[in-house]
Amino acid sequence: MLSASGDVNDSQPSTSYYLDCSQPCRRFEFPEILLATNNFDESLVIGHGGFGKVYKGNILNGSTVVSSAIKRLDSMSTQGATEFWAEVEILSKLRHCHLVSLFGYCNHDKEMILIYEYMPNGTLEDHLHKLDTPLSWLQRLKICIGAARGLDYLHTGTGIEVGVIHRDVKTSNILLDENWAAKISDFGLSKIGPTNQSLSYVKTLVRGTFGYLDPHYYLTGRLTRKSDVYAFGVVLLEMLCRKRAVDESFDEGLVRWAQNLIKEGNLRQIVDFGIRDQISPKCLKEFARITERCLHSNPKQRPTMAEVVVSLNFVLTLQQKTNTITTGRTIFGRVLHMFPFPSNKENYANVNSNPLRNNKRNSAINVGDIVGADNKAELARMRELYTFKGHVESICKLKGIDIGTMKQHYTV
Repeated sequence: MLSASGDVNDSQPSTSYYLDCSQPCRRFEFPEILLATNNFDESLVIGHGGFGKVYKGNILNGSTVVSSAIKRLDSMSTQGATEFWAEVEILSKLRHCHLVSLFGYCNHDKEMILIYEYMPNGTLEDHLHKLDTPLSWLQRLKICIGAARGLDYLHTGTGIEVGVIHRDVKTSNILLDENWAAKISDFGLSKIGPTNQSLSYVKTLVRGTFGYLDPHYYLTGRLTRKSDVYAFGVVLLEMLCRKRAVDESFDEGLVRWAQNLIKEGNLRQIVDFGIRDQISPKCLKEFARITERCLHSNPKQRPTMAEVVVSLNFVLTLQQKTNTITTGRTIFGRVLHMFPFPSNKENYANVNSNPLRNNKRNSAINVGDIVGADNKAELARMRELYTFKGHVESICKLKGIDIGTMKQHYTV
């Protein structure tokens, strides 16, 4: 049973009051697992972590056959029953679109197996550091927001008054579904928040992953939700610079390296070259600000995950507006290139070489030259519509350009 200061010691799931749920986790029989994995066929292995190998297999979930990720405890693993039952206890009771779903578990003799929903795009770590996937800046922002929402749910939205502290937030524990939506995984080290409401921390042995460990937690053994916030700050930094949390090229570590560059005003040097031209200066500044706050040495100065979600959504909105304006300008330039402005003064009375500077209502346009229309009736109808403003809008329609984008950013 999970407690405020201890680990899971029982050999079976507890019935913790704090994790009461009406949808218990299903227990699978071992023959079902053997069938799903073809007797643990090595060709079905899709991953390998500290717990053990992960196999892809089809299992029966209710009345439906679904793809699943089947994680089998390795007998040589440093993890064991403690982490296994912690995972079962927490994930079987919590449901959120940004948490990986646990279909069930199997506990047979010495076999300990967890069965999750299958995440076709694997881990964020793989895409950042192994597969060299060309993730755009907007994709990265949306992944960050999804992961932040999952953590916020754990901390405050579970219906559990004291919440859940993940304790091992890192890119390898952020999985991506078929739509690249992020889901938090691996709850083997997770803790229920302090049951004593006068306390804001859980006193426990320091566990986690080097590079993501909250320095305050490391020094004091006091685990808080803000320890997860620190680790998430490292994830944000990884997303921005595409460097590992523990990078051998930095003697002082990734966090200190980035903090020093920010203090020196060399913010753009931190940014991954592949996305450097995609980030607006204002968005970069805001993203760096929230990352710095997450990594603050004093846990009390760090934001909550709810604040992180709001801040990241603000950055996303800023970037999308910037992209829309840039796209609008590009489209506007292309539209202008569609306009053949001949030197024939009879066709362009009182119009100089720059049509934007002339009387918009009285400018005459040779529509036939622009659209190539040879139907006289249609041409006459279009001529009636083609004041300068009508001209631009009609060209947008003819060329399949979004008129709303033009109107939003240009008054013509």
